[in-house]
Amino acid sequence: MKKIYILLIMAGMVTLGGCKKFLDVNDNPNAPQVVEANLYLAPMLHWMVTSPTYDARFIGRYTQNWTITTTATTWDRQGYDPASDNAAQLFRDVYWSLGQNLVNMNSIAEKEQRWDLLGVGQILKAWGWLALTDVHGEIPIKQAFEGKTTFDYDTQEFAYQESFRLLDLAIANLKRTDGAVDNNYLAKTDIIYKGKTNMWIKFANGLKAMALNHFSNKTGLYKPDDVIAAVDASIGASDAEQPLLAYTGTANDDINFYAGVRDNLTNYRQTKFILGLMNGTQYPGLVDPRMSRMLSPSPDGQYRGLDIALGFGALTTAQLPNNFWGYPTLALSVRTPARYIFSTKSKLPLFTYSQLQFVKAEAAFKKGDKVTALDAYTKGVSAHFDFVNARNSDDGQVPTQISATEKATYMASALVIPTSPNDLTLTNIMLQKYIAQWGYGHLEQWMDLRRYHYKDLDAATGAQVFAGFTPPTNLYADNAGKFVYRIRPRYNSEYIWNREALDKIGGLTTDYHTKEMWITLP
Repeated sequence: MKKIYILLIMAGMVTLGGCKKFLDVNDNPNAPQVVEANLYLAPMLHWMVTSPTYDARFIGRYTQNWTITTTATTWDRQGYDPASDNAAQLFRDVYWSLGQNLVNMNSIAEKEQRWDLLGVGQILKAWGWLALTDVHGEIPIKQAFEGKTTFDYDTQEFAYQESFRLLDLAIANLKRTDGAVDNNYLAKTDIIYKGKTNMWIKFANGLKAMALNHFSNKTGLYKPDDVIAAVDASIGASDAEQPLLAYTGTANDDINFYAGVRDNLTNYRQTKFILGLMNGTQYPGLVDPRMSRMLSPSPDGQYRGLDIALGFGALTTAQLPNNFWGYPTLALSVRTPARYIFSTKSKLPLFTYSQLQFVKAEAAFKKGDKVTALDAYTKGVSAHFDFVNARNSDDGQVPTQISATEKATYMASALVIPTSPNDLTLTNIMLQKYIAQWGYGHLEQWMDLRRYHYKDLDAATGAQVFAGFTPPTNLYADNAGKFVYRIRPRYNSEYIWNREALDKIGGLTTDYHTKEMWITLP
Protein backbone atom coordinates (compact mmCIF):
# COMPACT_ATOMS: atom_id res chain seq x y z
CA MET A 1 0.00 0.00 0.00
CA LYS A 2 2.83 2.42 0.82
CA LYS A 3 4.39 1.97 -2.64
CA ILE A 4 0.99 2.49 -4.31
CA TYR A 5 0.45 5.63 -2.27
CA ILE A 6 3.81 7.08 -3.31
CA LEU A 7 3.11 6.32 -6.97
CA LEU A 8 -0.24 8.10 -6.75
CA ILE A 9 1.42 11.22 -5.35
CA MET A 10 4.02 11.21 -8.13
CA ALA A 11 1.30 10.81 -10.75
CA GLY A 12 -0.52 13.80 -9.32
CA MET A 13 2.68 15.87 -9.47
CA VAL A 14 3.11 15.08 -13.16
CA THR A 15 -0.37 16.49 -13.94
CA LEU A 16 0.49 19.83 -12.37
CA GLY A 17 1.13 22.72 -14.75
CA GLY A 18 4.77 23.78 -14.91
CA CYS A 19 5.88 20.39 -13.59
CA LYS A 20 9.57 20.98 -14.30
CA LYS A 21 9.66 24.19 -12.28
CA PHE A 22 7.92 22.39 -9.43
CA LEU A 23 10.48 19.62 -9.43
CA ASP A 24 13.35 22.12 -9.70
CA VAL A 25 12.54 23.43 -6.22
CA ASN A 26 15.70 21.70 -4.90
CA ASP A 27 18.02 23.50 -7.33
CA ASN A 28 19.87 26.13 -5.33
CA PRO A 29 22.14 28.44 -7.31
CA ASN A 30 23.87 29.47 -4.08
CA ALA A 31 24.78 25.95 -2.96
CA PRO A 32 26.61 23.14 -4.76
CA GLN A 33 24.53 20.21 -6.00
CA VAL A 34 27.53 17.86 -5.95
CA VAL A 35 29.58 17.48 -2.77
CA GLU A 36 33.35 17.74 -3.03
CA ALA A 37 34.71 14.24 -2.64
CA ASN A 38 37.01 15.02 0.28
CA LEU A 39 34.20 16.54 2.36
CA TYR A 40 32.87 13.06 3.04
CA LEU A 41 36.11 11.90 4.62
CA ALA A 42 36.51 13.47 8.09
CA PRO A 43 33.23 12.20 9.62
CA MET A 44 33.92 8.70 8.36
CA LEU A 45 37.42 8.69 9.87
CA HIS A 46 35.91 9.89 13.13
CA TRP A 47 33.49 6.96 13.22
CA MET A 48 36.13 4.45 12.19
CA VAL A 49 37.92 5.11 15.49
CA THR A 50 34.91 6.03 17.62
CA SER A 51 32.40 3.28 16.69
CA PRO A 52 34.40 0.52 18.41
CA THR A 53 34.31 2.50 21.66
CA TYR A 54 30.50 2.42 21.64
CA ASP A 55 30.39 -1.35 21.26
CA ALA A 56 33.31 -1.77 23.68
CA ARG A 57 30.83 -1.24 26.51
CA PHE A 58 29.56 -4.73 25.69
CA ILE A 59 32.49 -6.52 24.02
CA GLY A 60 34.74 -5.39 26.88
CA ARG A 61 32.57 -7.42 29.22
CA TYR A 62 33.00 -10.55 27.10
CA THR A 63 36.76 -10.05 27.26
CA GLN A 64 36.71 -9.09 30.97
CA ASN A 65 38.32 -5.71 30.43
CA TRP A 66 35.63 -4.38 32.68
CA THR A 67 32.35 -5.31 34.31
CA ILE A 68 29.22 -3.58 35.56
CA THR A 69 28.74 -2.75 39.23
CA THR A 70 25.33 -4.45 39.26
CA THR A 71 25.10 -8.25 39.37
CA ALA A 72 24.27 -10.89 36.76
CA THR A 73 23.80 -8.55 33.79
CA THR A 74 23.45 -10.21 30.39
CA TRP A 75 26.72 -9.14 28.75
CA ASP A 76 28.86 -10.04 31.75
CA ARG A 77 27.38 -13.54 31.44
CA GLN A 78 28.27 -13.69 27.72
CA GLY A 79 24.68 -13.01 26.69
CA TYR A 80 22.86 -10.26 24.83
CA ASP A 81 19.85 -7.96 25.19
CA PRO A 82 16.87 -9.19 23.16
CA ALA A 83 15.00 -6.61 21.08
CA SER A 84 17.82 -4.11 21.60
CA ASP A 85 20.39 -2.30 19.46
CA ASN A 86 23.05 -2.62 22.16
CA ALA A 87 26.43 -3.55 20.64
CA ALA A 88 25.22 -2.59 17.15
CA GLN A 89 27.00 0.73 16.64
CA LEU A 90 29.53 -0.77 14.23
CA PHE A 91 26.69 -2.35 12.26
CA ARG A 92 24.92 1.01 12.07
CA ASP A 93 28.01 2.98 11.13
CA VAL A 94 29.38 0.62 8.49
CA TYR A 95 26.04 0.57 6.67
CA TRP A 96 24.89 4.12 7.43
CA SER A 97 27.52 6.60 8.71
CA LEU A 98 29.93 5.27 6.10
CA GLY A 99 27.44 3.44 3.92
CA GLN A 100 26.30 5.37 0.87
CA ASN A 101 28.58 8.27 1.85
CA LEU A 102 31.59 6.05 1.27
CA VAL A 103 30.14 4.74 -1.98
CA ASN A 104 29.65 8.32 -3.17
CA MET A 105 33.11 9.47 -2.10
CA ASN A 106 34.83 6.59 -3.84
CA SER A 107 32.74 7.05 -6.98
CA ILE A 108 33.57 10.76 -7.25
CA ALA A 109 37.24 10.15 -6.39
CA GLU A 110 37.53 7.53 -9.12
CA LYS A 111 35.75 9.72 -11.67
CA GLU A 112 38.06 12.65 -10.84
CA GLN A 113 41.14 10.40 -10.75
CA ARG A 114 41.87 11.30 -7.13
CA TRP A 115 43.63 8.00 -6.56
CA ASP A 116 44.95 8.97 -3.13
CA LEU A 117 41.48 9.73 -1.78
CA LEU A 118 40.12 6.59 -3.45
CA GLY A 119 42.84 4.56 -1.73
CA VAL A 120 41.83 5.88 1.69
CA GLY A 121 38.20 5.16 0.82
CA GLN A 122 39.03 1.58 -0.10
CA ILE A 123 40.83 1.18 3.23
CA LEU A 124 37.71 2.44 4.99
CA LYS A 125 35.61 -0.06 3.09
CA ALA A 126 37.98 -2.91 3.94
CA TRP A 127 38.12 -1.86 7.60
CA GLY A 128 34.32 -1.84 7.76
CA TRP A 129 33.93 -5.36 6.39
CA LEU A 130 36.72 -6.69 8.62
CA ALA A 131 35.40 -5.06 11.79
CA LEU A 132 31.84 -6.12 11.08
CA THR A 133 32.57 -9.73 10.17
CA ASP A 134 34.85 -10.14 13.17
CA VAL A 135 31.98 -9.07 15.44
CA HIS A 136 28.95 -10.57 13.69
CA GLY A 137 30.22 -13.32 11.37
CA GLU A 138 28.13 -13.45 8.19
CA ILE A 139 27.13 -10.00 6.94
CA PRO A 140 25.49 -8.50 3.82
CA ILE A 141 28.16 -7.29 1.37
CA LYS A 142 27.29 -7.96 -2.26
CA GLN A 143 23.76 -6.54 -1.98
CA ALA A 144 24.46 -4.02 0.78
CA PHE A 145 24.08 -0.87 -1.35
CA GLU A 146 21.83 -2.02 -4.16
CA GLY A 147 18.82 -0.05 -2.96
CA LYS A 148 16.95 -3.17 -1.90
CA THR A 149 14.77 -3.59 1.18
CA THR A 150 16.12 -7.04 2.08
CA PHE A 151 19.72 -8.21 1.87
CA ASP A 152 21.24 -11.69 1.67
CA TYR A 153 24.12 -12.50 3.99
CA ASP A 154 27.56 -13.33 2.63
CA THR A 155 29.97 -15.75 4.22
CA GLN A 156 32.74 -14.66 6.53
CA GLU A 157 35.23 -16.21 4.13
CA PHE A 158 34.00 -13.88 1.39
CA ALA A 159 34.17 -10.89 3.78
CA TYR A 160 37.87 -11.58 4.36
CA GLN A 161 38.54 -12.11 0.64
CA GLU A 162 36.82 -8.85 -0.25
CA SER A 163 38.71 -6.97 2.46
CA PHE A 164 42.09 -8.22 1.23
CA ARG A 165 41.12 -7.31 -2.34
CA LEU A 166 40.24 -3.78 -1.26
CA LEU A 167 43.42 -3.36 0.78
CA ASP A 168 45.55 -4.41 -2.19
CA LEU A 169 43.68 -1.97 -4.45
CA ALA A 170 44.10 0.77 -1.86
CA ILE A 171 47.86 0.26 -1.62
CA ALA A 172 48.17 0.35 -5.42
CA ASN A 173 46.11 3.55 -5.65
CA LEU A 174 47.99 5.24 -2.83
CA LYS A 175 51.24 4.67 -4.72
CA ARG A 176 49.96 6.47 -7.81
CA THR A 177 51.07 10.01 -8.63
CA ASP A 178 49.12 10.56 -11.85
CA GLY A 179 45.67 12.00 -12.41
CA ALA A 180 44.46 14.50 -9.82
CA VAL A 181 46.48 13.12 -6.90
CA ASP A 182 46.97 16.00 -4.48
CA ASN A 183 48.16 15.52 -0.92
CA ASN A 184 47.05 19.03 0.00
CA TYR A 185 43.51 18.27 -1.15
CA LEU A 186 43.47 15.03 0.84
CA ALA A 187 45.01 16.71 3.88
CA LYS A 188 42.10 19.16 4.22
CA THR A 189 39.83 16.47 5.67
CA ASP A 190 42.25 13.70 6.59
CA ILE A 191 42.08 13.99 10.38
CA ILE A 192 44.36 10.99 10.93
CA TYR A 193 47.42 11.41 8.67
CA LYS A 194 46.95 14.87 7.12
CA GLY A 195 47.22 13.61 3.56
CA LYS A 196 50.37 11.49 3.98
CA THR A 197 49.78 8.63 1.56
CA ASN A 198 52.85 6.72 2.75
CA MET A 199 51.24 6.51 6.18
CA TRP A 200 47.98 5.22 4.75
CA ILE A 201 49.95 2.49 2.96
CA LYS A 202 51.46 1.53 6.32
CA PHE A 203 47.97 1.65 7.85
CA ALA A 204 46.65 -0.75 5.18
CA ASN A 205 49.48 -3.16 5.90
CA GLY A 206 48.70 -3.02 9.61
CA LEU A 207 45.07 -3.97 8.98
CA LYS A 208 46.22 -6.73 6.67
CA ALA A 209 48.67 -8.09 9.25
CA MET A 210 46.03 -8.41 11.96
CA ALA A 211 43.50 -9.95 9.56
CA LEU A 212 46.02 -12.46 8.20
CA ASN A 213 46.88 -13.51 11.74
CA HIS A 214 43.23 -14.30 12.42
CA PHE A 215 43.71 -17.42 10.24
CA SER A 216 45.90 -19.02 12.92
CA ASN A 217 43.53 -21.98 13.36
CA LYS A 218 43.26 -22.70 9.62
CA THR A 219 45.89 -25.15 8.45
CA GLY A 220 46.90 -24.35 4.89
CA LEU A 221 45.53 -20.82 4.99
CA TYR A 222 47.66 -19.42 7.81
CA LYS A 223 50.92 -18.02 6.48
CA PRO A 224 53.14 -16.59 9.25
CA ASP A 225 55.62 -15.14 6.74
CA ASP A 226 52.86 -13.02 5.19
CA VAL A 227 51.82 -11.77 8.63
CA ILE A 228 55.40 -10.83 9.50
CA ALA A 229 55.94 -9.08 6.16
CA ALA A 230 52.76 -7.03 6.60
CA VAL A 231 53.79 -5.96 10.12
CA ASP A 232 57.24 -4.97 8.87
CA ALA A 233 55.61 -2.83 6.16
CA SER A 234 53.35 -1.11 8.67
CA ILE A 235 53.60 1.68 11.24
CA GLY A 236 56.32 2.71 13.65
CA ALA A 237 55.94 3.43 17.36
CA SER A 238 55.69 7.23 17.23
CA ASP A 239 52.41 9.10 17.61
CA ALA A 240 53.03 10.45 14.12
CA GLU A 241 52.63 6.94 12.68
CA GLN A 242 50.06 5.33 14.94
CA PRO A 243 46.50 6.05 13.73
CA LEU A 244 45.28 8.28 16.56
CA LEU A 245 42.10 10.31 16.67
CA ALA A 246 42.52 13.59 18.53
CA TYR A 247 39.56 15.25 20.26
CA THR A 248 39.12 19.00 20.68
CA GLY A 249 37.15 18.53 23.90
CA THR A 250 34.39 20.95 22.89
CA ALA A 251 31.22 19.59 21.26
CA ASN A 252 29.88 16.31 22.64
CA ASP A 253 30.85 14.21 19.61
CA ASP A 254 34.34 15.70 19.70
CA ILE A 255 34.97 14.65 23.28
CA ASN A 256 36.50 11.24 23.94
CA PHE A 257 33.63 8.75 24.28
CA TYR A 258 35.28 7.37 27.43
CA ALA A 259 35.51 10.76 29.17
CA GLY A 260 33.62 11.28 32.41
CA VAL A 261 31.62 14.16 30.99
CA ARG A 262 30.17 11.77 28.39
CA ASP A 263 28.83 9.53 31.18
CA ASN A 264 29.20 6.33 29.13
CA LEU A 265 31.23 4.20 31.57
CA THR A 266 29.90 5.46 34.89
CA ASN A 267 28.96 2.06 36.31
CA TYR A 268 31.92 0.19 34.79
CA ARG A 269 34.92 -0.97 36.81
CA GLN A 270 38.13 -2.89 36.15
CA THR A 271 38.04 -6.67 36.60
CA LYS A 272 40.07 -9.05 38.70
CA PHE A 273 41.49 -10.51 35.50
CA ILE A 274 43.23 -7.34 34.28
CA LEU A 275 44.27 -6.52 37.83
CA GLY A 276 45.77 -9.99 38.23
CA LEU A 277 47.96 -9.41 35.17
CA MET A 278 49.44 -6.30 36.75
CA ASN A 279 49.46 -6.62 40.54
CA GLY A 280 51.86 -9.55 40.91
CA THR A 281 49.35 -12.40 40.71
CA GLN A 282 50.11 -13.86 37.26
CA TYR A 283 53.69 -12.59 37.44
CA PRO A 284 54.35 -13.60 41.06
CA GLY A 285 55.68 -10.74 43.13
CA LEU A 286 56.19 -8.44 40.14
CA VAL A 287 54.01 -5.33 40.18
CA ASP A 288 53.59 -3.71 36.78
CA PRO A 289 54.29 0.06 36.92
CA ARG A 290 51.62 0.51 34.24
CA MET A 291 48.97 -0.55 36.76
CA SER A 292 48.95 2.77 38.62
CA ARG A 293 48.90 4.67 35.31
CA MET A 294 46.10 2.69 33.66
CA LEU A 295 43.90 1.27 36.40
CA SER A 296 42.10 3.08 39.19
CA PRO A 297 42.68 2.62 42.94
CA SER A 298 40.04 2.32 45.61
CA PRO A 299 39.53 5.23 48.05
CA ASP A 300 41.84 3.46 50.53
CA GLY A 301 44.66 3.58 47.95
CA GLN A 302 44.71 -0.14 47.17
CA TYR A 303 44.07 -1.57 43.70
CA ARG A 304 41.19 -3.99 43.34
CA GLY A 305 39.14 -5.52 40.56
CA LEU A 306 35.65 -6.94 40.47
CA ASP A 307 34.61 -10.50 39.77
CA ILE A 308 32.75 -10.66 36.48
CA ALA A 309 28.94 -10.48 36.84
CA LEU A 310 29.07 -10.27 40.65
CA GLY A 311 29.06 -6.50 41.16
CA PHE A 312 30.72 -5.01 44.25
CA GLY A 313 30.20 -8.12 46.34
CA ALA A 314 31.18 -7.68 49.99
CA LEU A 315 33.62 -4.78 49.49
CA THR A 316 33.31 -1.89 51.91
CA THR A 317 32.87 1.67 50.68
CA ALA A 318 36.58 2.39 51.09
CA GLN A 319 37.43 -0.76 49.13
CA LEU A 320 35.16 -0.16 46.13
CA PRO A 321 37.31 0.48 43.04
CA ASN A 322 37.04 4.06 41.81
CA ASN A 323 35.72 4.67 38.31
CA PHE A 324 38.12 4.86 35.36
CA TRP A 325 38.63 8.59 35.90
CA GLY A 326 39.92 7.94 39.40
CA TYR A 327 36.95 9.03 41.51
CA PRO A 328 34.30 7.28 43.64
CA THR A 329 31.53 9.10 41.74
CA LEU A 330 31.02 10.52 38.27
CA ALA A 331 33.26 13.44 37.29
CA LEU A 332 31.05 15.68 35.17
CA SER A 333 33.39 18.57 34.57
CA VAL A 334 34.97 18.66 31.11
CA ARG A 335 38.31 19.59 32.63
CA THR A 336 38.32 17.26 35.65
CA PRO A 337 41.75 15.54 35.65
CA ALA A 338 41.48 11.88 34.70
CA ARG A 339 43.83 9.07 33.65
CA TYR A 340 45.16 7.19 30.63
CA ILE A 341 42.68 7.01 27.71
CA PHE A 342 39.70 8.16 29.79
CA SER A 343 40.24 11.91 29.70
CA THR A 344 38.31 14.46 27.65
CA LYS A 345 41.03 14.91 25.04
CA SER A 346 42.81 11.57 25.31
CA LYS A 347 43.76 10.39 21.83
CA LEU A 348 42.37 7.01 20.84
CA PRO A 349 44.03 4.64 18.37
CA LEU A 350 42.46 2.31 15.86
CA PHE A 351 45.47 0.08 16.40
CA THR A 352 49.02 0.55 17.72
CA TYR A 353 52.60 -0.38 16.96
CA SER A 354 52.60 -2.43 20.16
CA GLN A 355 49.63 -4.50 18.99
CA LEU A 356 51.33 -5.23 15.68
CA GLN A 357 54.55 -6.32 17.34
CA PHE A 358 52.60 -8.87 19.38
CA VAL A 359 50.92 -10.03 16.16
CA LYS A 360 54.38 -10.49 14.64
CA ALA A 361 55.60 -12.28 17.77
CA GLU A 362 52.73 -14.77 17.63
CA ALA A 363 53.22 -15.43 13.91
CA ALA A 364 56.97 -15.92 14.32
CA PHE A 365 56.38 -18.16 17.33
CA LYS A 366 53.98 -20.37 15.36
CA LYS A 367 56.48 -20.45 12.49
CA GLY A 368 59.13 -21.72 14.91
CA ASP A 369 61.32 -18.62 14.69
CA LYS A 370 61.58 -17.84 18.39
CA VAL A 371 64.43 -15.36 17.95
CA THR A 372 62.24 -13.10 15.82
CA ALA A 373 59.30 -13.79 18.13
CA LEU A 374 61.20 -12.70 21.25
CA ASP A 375 62.50 -9.57 19.53
CA ALA A 376 59.02 -8.51 18.40
CA TYR A 377 57.52 -9.42 21.78
CA THR A 378 60.09 -7.30 23.62
CA LYS A 379 59.42 -4.36 21.32
CA GLY A 380 55.69 -4.77 21.94
CA VAL A 381 56.08 -4.59 25.73
CA SER A 382 58.45 -1.62 25.51
CA ALA A 383 56.27 0.28 23.08
CA HIS A 384 53.21 -0.08 25.25
CA PHE A 385 55.02 1.55 28.19
CA ASP A 386 55.72 4.50 25.90
CA PHE A 387 52.11 4.51 24.71
CA VAL A 388 50.85 4.71 28.30
CA ASN A 389 53.11 7.68 29.01
CA ALA A 390 52.02 9.40 25.80
CA ARG A 391 48.32 9.00 26.56
CA ASN A 392 48.82 10.27 30.11
CA SER A 393 50.30 13.41 28.54
CA ASP A 394 47.37 14.15 26.22
CA ASP A 395 45.15 16.13 28.55
CA GLY A 396 46.76 16.92 31.88
CA GLN A 397 45.98 13.52 33.35
CA VAL A 398 46.71 12.80 37.00
CA PRO A 399 49.13 9.83 36.87
CA THR A 400 52.85 10.53 36.79
CA GLN A 401 54.96 9.31 33.90
CA ILE A 402 56.51 5.85 34.13
CA SER A 403 60.20 6.45 34.71
CA ALA A 404 62.92 4.82 32.65
CA THR A 405 64.05 3.01 35.78
CA GLU A 406 60.59 1.59 36.49
CA LYS A 407 60.30 0.38 32.92
CA ALA A 408 63.77 -1.14 32.85
CA THR A 409 63.27 -2.93 36.17
CA TYR A 410 60.02 -4.51 35.00
CA MET A 411 61.44 -5.59 31.66
CA ALA A 412 64.56 -7.01 33.29
CA SER A 413 62.45 -9.67 34.99
CA ALA A 414 62.64 -13.09 33.33
CA LEU A 415 58.96 -13.49 34.22
CA VAL A 416 58.22 -10.87 31.55
CA ILE A 417 61.12 -11.04 29.10
CA PRO A 418 62.63 -14.55 28.94
CA THR A 419 66.41 -14.64 28.88
CA SER A 420 66.38 -17.22 26.08
CA PRO A 421 64.13 -17.25 22.97
CA ASN A 422 63.43 -20.93 23.72
CA ASP A 423 61.76 -19.92 26.99
CA LEU A 424 59.20 -17.68 25.27
CA THR A 425 55.62 -19.02 25.46
CA LEU A 426 52.31 -18.22 23.81
CA THR A 427 51.09 -17.20 27.26
CA ASN A 428 53.84 -14.56 27.46
CA ILE A 429 52.77 -13.12 24.12
CA MET A 430 49.00 -13.22 24.58
CA LEU A 431 48.93 -11.89 28.15
CA GLN A 432 51.17 -8.93 27.36
CA LYS A 433 49.13 -8.28 24.24
CA TYR A 434 46.01 -8.34 26.41
CA ILE A 435 47.50 -5.69 28.72
CA ALA A 436 48.55 -3.56 25.75
CA GLN A 437 45.04 -3.70 24.25
CA TRP A 438 43.18 -3.06 27.50
CA GLY A 439 40.66 -0.26 27.14
CA TYR A 440 40.90 0.33 23.37
CA GLY A 441 41.74 -2.81 21.35
CA HIS A 442 38.48 -4.60 22.01
CA LEU A 443 37.86 -6.05 18.55
CA GLU A 444 41.32 -7.60 18.25
CA GLN A 445 41.29 -8.68 21.88
CA TRP A 446 37.99 -10.53 21.55
CA MET A 447 39.29 -12.18 18.38
CA ASP A 448 42.36 -13.33 20.33
CA LEU A 449 40.23 -14.93 23.03
CA ARG A 450 37.97 -16.63 20.50
CA ARG A 451 40.91 -17.91 18.44
CA TYR A 452 42.05 -19.66 21.61
CA HIS A 453 38.46 -20.59 22.53
CA TYR A 454 38.85 -18.68 25.79
CA LYS A 455 40.43 -21.64 27.63
CA ASP A 456 42.67 -23.42 25.09
CA LEU A 457 45.88 -24.89 26.46
CA ASP A 458 49.34 -24.14 25.14
CA ALA A 459 50.62 -27.43 23.74
CA ALA A 460 54.17 -26.55 24.78
CA THR A 461 53.37 -25.89 28.43
CA GLY A 462 50.09 -27.68 29.03
CA ALA A 463 48.77 -24.52 30.70
CA GLN A 464 45.92 -22.27 29.63
CA VAL A 465 47.12 -19.71 27.05
CA PHE A 466 45.15 -16.94 28.71
CA ALA A 467 46.30 -17.81 32.20
CA GLY A 468 43.86 -16.68 34.87
CA PHE A 469 40.97 -16.03 32.47
CA THR A 470 37.85 -17.68 33.87
CA PRO A 471 34.55 -17.39 31.98
CA PRO A 472 31.53 -16.72 34.18
CA THR A 473 29.96 -19.79 35.74
CA ASN A 474 26.46 -18.33 35.45
CA LEU A 475 26.36 -18.07 31.64
CA TYR A 476 23.31 -16.43 30.08
CA ALA A 477 20.40 -18.87 29.82
CA ASP A 478 20.23 -18.75 25.99
CA ASN A 479 23.86 -19.89 25.78
CA ALA A 480 22.93 -23.43 26.82
CA GLY A 481 26.32 -23.66 28.52
CA LYS A 482 28.29 -22.50 25.46
CA PHE A 483 30.65 -19.53 25.16
CA VAL A 484 29.85 -16.48 23.03
CA TYR A 485 31.47 -16.23 19.58
CA ARG A 486 29.51 -13.52 17.79
CA ILE A 487 27.10 -10.68 18.41
CA ARG A 488 23.67 -10.90 16.86
CA PRO A 489 23.15 -8.38 14.02
CA ARG A 490 21.49 -5.05 14.70
CA TYR A 491 17.97 -5.66 15.95
CA ASN A 492 16.12 -2.77 14.32
CA SER A 493 17.39 -3.45 10.83
CA GLU A 494 17.82 -7.22 10.72
CA TYR A 495 15.32 -8.69 13.16
CA ILE A 496 12.59 -6.28 12.08
CA TRP A 497 13.18 -5.88 8.32
CA ASN A 498 15.49 -8.68 7.22
CA ARG A 499 14.26 -11.74 9.11
CA GLU A 500 13.93 -14.02 6.09
CA ALA A 501 17.59 -13.57 5.13
CA LEU A 502 18.63 -13.83 8.78
CA ASP A 503 16.72 -17.08 9.15
CA LYS A 504 18.75 -18.63 6.31
CA ILE A 505 21.94 -18.38 8.38
CA GLY A 506 20.32 -19.46 11.64
CA GLY A 507 20.14 -15.96 13.04
CA LEU A 508 16.68 -16.42 14.54
CA THR A 509 17.79 -19.11 16.99
CA THR A 510 18.20 -17.89 20.57
CA ASP A 511 21.74 -19.30 20.81
CA TYR A 512 22.96 -17.81 17.50
CA HIS A 513 25.53 -15.74 19.43
CA THR A 514 27.28 -18.97 20.50
CA LYS A 515 27.71 -20.28 16.92
CA GLU A 516 31.44 -20.42 16.29
CA MET A 517 32.64 -18.33 13.35
CA TRP A 518 34.39 -19.62 10.25
CA ILE A 519 37.58 -17.68 11.04
CA THR A 520 38.08 -19.36 14.44
CA LEU A 521 37.36 -22.91 13.22
CA PRO A 522 40.13 -25.28 12.02
